[in-house]
Amino acid sequence: MSQQAETTQRPQARGAGYLGGIRDVVVLELKQRLRSRGWYIMLGIWFILTGLVTWLTWAAWNAQREAQRSYSSYVPPETGPGSMIFEVVLAFVLLFALLVAPALSANAVNGDRAGGTLAILQVTLLRPGQILWGKFFAAWAAALAFLVASTPFLIIGVALGGMTPGHVVVALLMLAVELGVVCATGVGISALAGRPLFSIVVTYLAVAGLVFGSLIAFGLGTGLSQGTIMANQPQYRSYSPYVPMEEQPAPMEAEYTCSGPLRPQPAVHTDRVAWMLAMNPYVVVADAIPYPVRTANAYGMTSPVGAIETISQGARYAMAGPAGTYPCANGEAKPRYLAQSTPLWPLGLGLQLLLAGLLMWLGRRSLRTPAHRLARGTRIA
Repeated sequence: MSQQAETTQRPQARGAGYLGGIRDVVVLELKQRLRSRGWYIMLGIWFILTGLVTWLTWAAWNAQREAQRSYSSYVPPETGPGSMIFEVVLAFVLLFALLVAPALSANAVNGDRAGGTLAILQVTLLRPGQILWGKFFAAWAAALAFLVASTPFLIIGVALGGMTPGHVVVALLMLAVELGVVCATGVGISALAGRPLFSIVVTYLAVAGLVFGSLIAFGLGTGLSQGTIMANQPQYRSYSPYVPMEEQPAPMEAEYTCSGPLRPQPAVHTDRVAWMLAMNPYVVVADAIPYPVRTANAYGMTSPVGAIETISQGARYAMAGPAGTYPCANGEAKPRYLAQSTPLWPLGLGLQLLLAGLLMWLGRRSLRTPAHRLARGTRIA
């Protein structure tokens, strides 16, 4: 019985010891960051900039409403500026988060190596995985502080109408995950690279590859996805003068009917290369937010769509391909607004995690001691 108790307690003790080592590295890293005055200055500048963007968005919304009331007989419904503020602030926070996270993580390992302090950790009982995970969680925690500082401005979107608490919760979760992916990428590259400047540049290039490289790859892929689709001729509805309707929201319908025989029409099969967009951080965040299906309001017009929701719609259009977007494809009218049928963000997030996990695994191998081979000029202690 005593031997069984010892055997069951050993794995638990090993697990607790491993996590304890990670915690020690995290505490050490955070203490070093908190001692720096520059970190607090950056956090304050981030808070002020996010507040300034929120105020400018609110002011632009008010100016737009006043212009509509002054120069047009159309009076828009009172929906509140919450949706617009949420969309703009979310895009701004994601943009600058992708710029700040590499700076907080890309020199986490080789910065200590250049300072001669990494070897002090390596000669202790800490394992390479504990050092690497501790560096990662510390960088992620520092990046999350910037996300927490911008949270009040996202909540303003709920307070001013047009959004629900669920939108803010999902947006914050996806932003936190994207920050974690970028931090893991930076820490992994930092462990592999010999110079801090080189690892920072490579990390920024990796982030640029996710944001812009995915768009370039998708654009080039569409050129190789030319084909045809069977469709007939759309007959658009005749124009009628603007007459306000009663408040009877209805699902958005196609603006045309289909008639005539089906004939092959040239079309781009974007559904074949839509997976290239999946790794884009903006597509992952936008596609994960549960936007409602847009309906017609009391004036016969659709609800406004912001920048992030437009990205989500663009990804859905790419996934649907010509079969779901080409007018009168297969003799069917297609709606302008596409509801989410198959989400794209799980694929993109999975590919991002695979890339970050591979870099972390390679970085762990590079931290093993004794090191059989070191780059020329590498400082040990």
